[in-house]
Amino acid sequence: MISQSYRYIIARPGVRSGHPTIEGTRIGVHDVLGVILNGSSVDDASRSFPVLTRAQIYECLAYYEDHRAEMDSLVARQMAEPAA
Repeated sequence: MISQSYRYIIARPGVRSGHPTIEGTRIGVHDVLGVILNGSSVDDASRSFPVLTRAQIYECLAYYEDHRAEMDSLVARQMAEPAA
């Protein structure tokens, strides 16, 4: 079995409900994935999250491949929330 480790992704209790975020930010992996899964490109995601590098965005995609069910659930829940 291949070990799953990520250079830029961490989960901290009390930050974004303990869901994975990009280290040094409060941007959730599911936030980035929500943009991409709704049809945006990596370049579009870079413009939506200008503090992130392309490497961080690609790592979100790698995380998605390893945790698809968890991330699909978070993205769906995020998309269902009414705008404030």
